[in-house]
Amino acid sequence: MIRDITVEATPRQSRGKNEARRMRRQGSVPAVLYGGGKASLVLTLDSRQITQILNSATGHNTIFQVAVGGERDAAMLVDWQFDPLRGHLLHTDLKRIDLTKTVQVKVPIHTQGDSKGVKTQSGLLEIVAREVEVECLPADIPAHITVDITELMLGQAARVKDLVAAGNYRFTGDAEKVVVHIVALKKEEEVKPAEAVEGEAAAAAPAEPEVIKKGKKEEEGEVKEEKEKGKK
Repeated sequence: MIRDITVEATPRQSRGKNEARRMRRQGSVPAVLYGGGKASLVLTLDSRQITQILNSATGHNTIFQVAVGGERDAAMLVDWQFDPLRGHLLHTDLKRIDLTKTVQVKVPIHTQGDSKGVKTQSGLLEIVAREVEVECLPADIPAHITVDITELMLGQAARVKDLVAAGNYRFTGDAEKVVVHIVALKKEEEVKPAEAVEGEAAAAAPAEPEVIKKGKKEEEGEVKEEKEKGKK
């Protein structure tokens, strides 16, 4: 989706980890712009502006203008890295886009409606694919793909071939790929109290054989008889 956004970029003269760390402390992020039959450029961008684009409704499918000196190019984000601990943007790659040629992009899935399998059969909605791939002109990239799950019953699924294109784009990839389905809830095993478990263990323990008990009594009687004889 084309947005009226211009990102000012500065050519980066030096490279290396130390230089990248210094840039990030100043609120910038290292980037590479490539494609479109032109030479690749190593750039510095405003980290906050790139993060806002990624967090927007159109996300990484946003097509914006990159201004480098006196030149402008339509581009989109194709790769990015965040610090897993601090959440800071570490690096990003941008690709020049020809607005007259089709592109293949991944578009997020949104569900619509309340599944009958969830409402009447106690099923669980499981989203298998978060995105699907479409092909279209850059201006026709949809913000998201809507999947109506109202009629889905337990055990049923919506596949790529079931999706309805609501614009000038077509779905690509595996037509049989499952997007969402309704599955049965797994029954949790009943957890028994510790006292009950101990009681069951005690009940399950084998009782001492009657023969052994009888043998013990006979031995005790013999010992008692010998003691009485000794006294006499």
